[in-house]
Amino acid sequence: MDRAQKQAQIGMLKDVFASAGAVVVTHNKGLTVAEMTDLRLRLRKEGAAYKVVKNTLVQKALAGMDGEGASDLFKGPVGIAYAPDPVSAAKIATAFAKDNDNFEIIGGLMGADVLDKKGVASLATLPSLDQLRAKIVGLLVAPATKIAGIAQAPAAQLARVFSAYAAKDAA
Repeated sequence: MDRAQKQAQIGMLKDVFASAGAVVVTHNKGLTVAEMTDLRLRLRKEGAAYKVVKNTLVQKALAGMDGEGASDLFKGPVGIAYAPDPVSAAKIATAFAKDNDNFEIIGGLMGADVLDKKGVASLATLPSLDQLRAKIVGLLVAPATKIAGIAQAPAAQLARVFSAYAAKDAA
């Protein structure tokens, strides 16, 4: 890798660290190509990505940034899972780590905060952004549905009374 390629990689890594909601740092020693492809496909479905990174380039990319303390996580065969949504990458990486012994979560980076294994695991238990939006919409729609039901109730009762009188007069 020549100097221009290294500078391009460092720039790409700076963009990832700046724009990602959370970055999950993993060890991937011993994973097969099929397992890595499976992980990447799972992440891609949720709008996330996985990249095997060179430790020295990551440490140069983190220099001077908010998450500079995370450079200690980058030792050995390391990869990063990242997404704009802070929860999706952590959720998928945690689920994948349970299924594969060769895949280990080391920690993570969320803005300026450096997360350990437990921090990433607790982040993975949170609902995703889409799930939170659905809950908020459900909470907003529920009162309107109740009001519509209450407003319709007297009209329905009147209709039943008129129907009963009409049936009585017809008989």
